Amino acid sequence: MSNHHYDVAVVGGGMVGAASACLLLKEGFSVALIEARQPPGFDEDEAVGLRVSAISPGSQSILGHTGAWRIIAERRHCPYRRMHVEEADDGGPAELELTALEFGLERLGTIVENASIETALWQVLEARRTAGDPLEVHRPARIAEIEPGEAAVGLVLDGGNRLSAALVVGADGPRSPVREQSGIDQRIWHYGQQGIVSVVRAERANPGVAWQRFMEGGPLAFLPLSDGTSSIVWTRPNVEAERLLGLGDEAFCEAVTEACGEWLGAVEVCGPRAGFDLTMRLSERYAARRTALVGDAAHVVHPLAGQGVNMGFLDAAALVEVLAAARDAHDEWSAADVLDPALEKYQRWRRSDAEVMAYGIHGIRALFTPSFLAPLRRLGLKMVAQSGPAREAFVRRAAGLHSDAPALARGA
Repeated sequence: MSNHHYDVAVVGGGMVGAASACLLLKEGFSVALIEARQPPGFDEDEAVGLRVSAISPGSQSILGHTGAWRIIAERRHCPYRRMHVEEADDGGPAELELTALEFGLERLGTIVENASIETALWQVLEARRTAGDPLEVHRPARIAEIEPGEAAVGLVLDGGNRLSAALVVGADGPRSPVREQSGIDQRIWHYGQQGIVSVVRAERANPGVAWQRFMEGGPLAFLPLSDGTSSIVWTRPNVEAERLLGLGDEAFCEAVTEACGEWLGAVEVCGPRAGFDLTMRLSERYAARRTALVGDAAHVVHPLAGQGVNMGFLDAAALVEVLAAARDAHDEWSAADVLDPALEKYQRWRRSDAEVMAYGIHGIRALFTPSFLAPLRRLGLKMVAQSGPAREAFVRRAAGLHSDAPALARGA
């Protein structure tokens, strides 16, 4: 049974946890990575997966720094340079059009399958481990016990292995055992909605546009895929979502066609469907003694703005930036009197930034759900559409390129 000591133990090897491990290794930290699941695998000969992400330019920059973006870019993916948002109410046209060119960007984002991102990151990790980087991987493994200490944290794994680390990073999802064992509370909002996901093919190919329509009960988004199909995310109240999930393929296609107003003509083919409950979760703190939270362990937001995993990548980059600065300024970065202020800086930075995004999305969701607010929605869309500064601020934050973003996101 191993009993090794590491600078950082990352618990959770999904997209954000694996990215955190890559960034830490690149900065010279020794890392233990603990992941409960077997690798998901990625095969381009198989159908597009149900879970995709709209990767922002800032997140692309971070993934580029890990070395994973080069792998991702060689696989199927779909850049989009135009975004269209509209209000479905009959009270008059209200829409917002955004293009990358308008803001001097190469793209507004890129649609990538989650499995592609995760497997690329793990390929980088394996290459680093093979090359001799100080990485120990425990997979599949779970944390059985966390033993806080003054100079280090002890971790007992379910297989009996023990290790210790100066810092534990919880990247273990919305029901994070690291967060729970650290005594960090969360505020949780249950929306009473599900996000229905599927891949659909319409009469006309998606021309590379991220398209979203707001309607009573929740938005419908079409995200472009490289073969002209679209990955949809359709927010519906629970009862309606269960009804839609129970429809046959033809009836479901007809329902999507009606909801999108035949934007691409009739929806003719739909793939498998799934629904997931929508909540917002905000942790009261993002750090505790020798513990930091990143990604869904720290925050979960409504998917209408496609910011969930992008916020997690910003967390990872910010945490590594703070730790590297502490190490460069002090001989003993892991001493409590150095690490505690560094974690407090990380917490203030990311909690403030993430809550601006989370509450902004929360407010948009509340504004766009009830039908009686349609006139206000139309007014709001028109105001943003006509305001250069508002458009600029919206895109810069969504792109992860705002002034308070980590240096890696901004390409520094």
